[in-house]
Amino acid sequence: MRPAPTILHLDMDAFYASAEQAAKPSLRGKAVVVGGLGPRGVVATASYEARRLGVHSAMPTAQARRLAPNAAYLVPRFSLYRTVSDQVMELLGRLSPLVEPLSLDEAFVDLEAGGTADDPASARATGEGLRTAIRAVTGLSGSVGLAASKMLAKIASEQAKPDGLLLIEPGTERELLAPMSVRILPGVGPATGDHLRRAGMTTVHDLAEAGEAELVRLVGKAHGHGLYRMALGLDDRPVVAERDAKSVSVEDTFDVDLHDRVRVRAEVERLAVRCVERLRAADRSGRTVVLKVRRYDFSTLTRSETLRGPTDDPTVVREAAGRLLESVDTTGGVRLLGVGVTGLADYTQEDLFAQAADARELAQRDQEEHRAPSPEGGEGNVPAEPEPDGAELLAARRWPAGHDVHHEEHGHGWVQGSGVGRVTVRFEEPWSAPGRVLTFRVDDPLLRPADPLPLVRDAADYSSWPASLPKSRSGAGPSGGGESRP
Repeated sequence: MRPAPTILHLDMDAFYASAEQAAKPSLRGKAVVVGGLGPRGVVATASYEARRLGVHSAMPTAQARRLAPNAAYLVPRFSLYRTVSDQVMELLGRLSPLVEPLSLDEAFVDLEAGGTADDPASARATGEGLRTAIRAVTGLSGSVGLAASKMLAKIASEQAKPDGLLLIEPGTERELLAPMSVRILPGVGPATGDHLRRAGMTTVHDLAEAGEAELVRLVGKAHGHGLYRMALGLDDRPVVAERDAKSVSVEDTFDVDLHDRVRVRAEVERLAVRCVERLRAADRSGRTVVLKVRRYDFSTLTRSETLRGPTDDPTVVREAAGRLLESVDTTGGVRLLGVGVTGLADYTQEDLFAQAADARELAQRDQEEHRAPSPEGGEGNVPAEPEPDGAELLAARRWPAGHDVHHEEHGHGWVQGSGVGRVTVRFEEPWSAPGRVLTFRVDDPLLRPADPLPLVRDAADYSSWPASLPKSRSGAGPSGGGESRP
C-alpha cells in the first residue's frame, strides 16, 4: 500500500447510453436503453433516467421494455464508442505511462509513475482536471476514484457516480469499507455472497472480524486469504500498462432458434468474417479457431481447431469454423453461435495455408452459380428476391435502431425504427436542436447508412494538457462540480 492516493480509476458514466444521448438531442434527459433489441436481447447499458425505472445492465430487453415501455431502445454503435474511448485513453496517457484499460470506458492510472501527483492535494487536482478535459473533448462525464490501491480506487469511483470524484485518504480504508456489503469486494459474486450470508457475514466488517482462518475454511485457501486482505483494505496489485488480449471473438443470440443447417452455416461464416475484422483491427493474428454453439435446450458446446500457424485470413478462419460445425449436432435448433480466435500473435503465416486459395476459388464459383439474373436478363450481382420474412430481417440489419443515416435531401439523421418495408428517421446532429421525423421506403435510393458524427463539433484545444490545465485549490470539495458520497 502506498502512502498517497495516487492510483486513479476512471469510469465513464452510463457510457453507451450517454454517448447516444450526446449524439441525439431529442433523447437528452430521457430514458435510453442500449443493447440487443430482439426477444432474446440483453441490455448493455441504460441511462440514469432508465435506471430510475428499474432497468439495468445484463437485464433481458423484454423485461426492460415492461419496466420502461417509453424508453428509446437502440442497437450499439461500437464504432462511435471506440472513437470516444480512444479520445479518453489518449488523455489518460498524458497523465502517466502506466494506464491499464479494463474496457472501452474504464481504466486505472498510476499518477505517481507519471509524476502528476504525489499527495492528496495534487491527486485531487489531477482528477478534477481530467474530468474537465474529458467533458471538453468528448462532451461526456466520467467519475473518478483516487486511493492508494486499485481496489479502493475502483470502489471510490463507484461511490462517486454519477459525474463525481471521491478521494480515499490513506489510513481511512477500513473505516470506509466496514459498513459496505461484501459484494463490493472484487471476486465476491452472487454465489460467494450468498455463501457468506448464510455464514452470517453480510458486511466487510463481518469478514474482517471473522478472521483469515474462518474465511479459508468457508471459501478455500486462495480465495479466503485474498478476501481477508481485501476486507482489511490491503491491495498491492500494480497498475499494468499492457494487458495482452488472449482471444478475439464474436457471437450472436438469435431471436428464433435456427433449424436450417444451411442458415446455421451461413451465420457461422458471417461471424468468422466479423471475428477476423476485429482481429485485424487489433493488428493481430491467431492460431486456434473456436466455435461456440448454444442449442435449444441451453446446452453449450465448444469445438476448436489449431492451425499450423497464425493467420488473419478470413477464408482460413471461415473454413476452420465450417469444419468445426460439422461435428456439432444442431438438429433441435440453435440459440447462439460464436466464433473466436485464440493463440494470438503479431505476425501471420499465410504461406502455410494453400487451402485458402482453393477455398476462395470454390467460394467464387459457388457465388457465380447462385447469382440471380440481372434486370437486363444477363448475369449480375443482384441477389435473388428474399421472402417477406427475410426482407424484414435484411431491413432490420441494414437499418438498426439508433444507427446513423444520410439522406441526400434532408442530411444526417438516425434510425428510430424500421418495419413493414419502411424506415423512420429523425434528422438531427449532436449540436443541433431536436430534429424532425420522416419515414421512407427501406429501399429509398436517397437514403444510405452513414458514419457517426463527432459528439463535440468545436472541442476545446487540450493539446498541451495537463501542463496548461489550471489546478484546483487544495481543500476544494471532493467532486469539483458534482457530489461525492462517502
